[in-house]
Parts: sequence; C-alpha cells; structure tokens
Amino acid sequence: MATGTVKKPSARERLLGAANELFYSEGVQTVGIDRIIEHAGVAKASLYNTYGSKEVLIAAYLDLRGARIKDGITRTLTRFRTPREQLLGVFDAQGEMFTRPGYNGCPFVRATAEVPEDSRIRRAAEKHRTWLRGLFAELAAQSGYADPEGLARQLHLLYDGALQSARMDRDPSAATTARAAAAALLDAAPLAPARA
Repeated sequence: MATGTVKKPSARERLLGAANELFYSEGVQTVGIDRIIEHAGVAKASLYNTYGSKEVLIAAYLDLRGARIKDGITRTLTRFRTPREQLLGVFDAQGEMFTRPGYNGCPFVRATAEVPEDSRIRRAAEKHRTWLRGLFAELAAQSGYADPEGLARQLHLLYDGALQSARMDRDPSAATTARAAAAALLDAAPLAPARA
C-alpha cells in the first residue's frame, strides 16, 4: 500500500490564496501587505521575489477571480443548446455566483474604484470585461442579430447592473430580473437579413 504525500502549496500559491481571501472579503485598499504575508505564512521577501509589488499581486488576484468567473459561465453555458439560450444563460451563471456564501460584489469594481487609469489593476479588470463583452457579441452574432456589438453592450449593462444590485441591495434575485430584461431585449432586437 503506497502512501501519498500531500504537496505543500508554493509561496506563490499561498500568497495568491491569501490575497484572494482577504482582498475579496475586505478590499484591496484596506488589506496591507503585512496581513497578506502573515495569512500566507511566508517571508516578506517571498512576496517581493514572487510578485514584486502589491499592485502586481492585486492584478494576479483579479486574474484568478476572472478565470473562476469565466469557468463558471463556460460551465453553465454547456447546459444550453442554442446561442440565444446561452446569452440568457450568462445571467443564470451570474445568479449562481450571487447565491454563493461569502458573495461580496464584483471584485473588479471594488478593486478599480480608487486606482489610476494606467494601473495593472485596471488593465486586469478591462481584460475580464473585454472577454465578457466579446462573449455576448459572439453569441449575439451566432444568434443572427443585426447588431451583435450593440446588443452586447446592452447585455453587458444589464449584467453590470445586476452585479451592483446584488451587492448594494443584497438582492440575489437581481440576476433573475436582469435575465428577464435581457429576454425582452433579445425579443425586440432586429435580426440580420437572411442571406440569399
């Protein structure tokens, strides 16, 4: 009978795990480097050797959050057959996120509230937002809508509004409301002319 050894997480993994937990629950501005280091159980030099600065660590935390959100949406969309159903399914994925214990709002909105325009933090948030809007546009195009980019912007606004409502109003049903508005929007949106 072989005994397995449990691999201890690397300093990088422990720092990112601590940052994810503390930044999301308390905010990137209020949590200092010393708390991250203590929570991760690493030496201060590990943080600077691995990430170089708090800004880079925050950007890595946002990339991690973005990847998890993307994975959740992608997994949810496999339950739907048509691109139109998938457009609405994005809001189902959002609703699942809202009902998770510890939901504390959009990490991107919270992290970018007080950072300069040219920061790594803002670029990490923009990367995620670009992916989401691109997903909406791609699904809208596959659904045959005449203006997939315009429709994607409208759907993204509904998505953002639901994020804010879920956090500010403590309303996990915000995604259901946004989904209903998205369905009405899709019903009213013109389709591209059929190709001959």
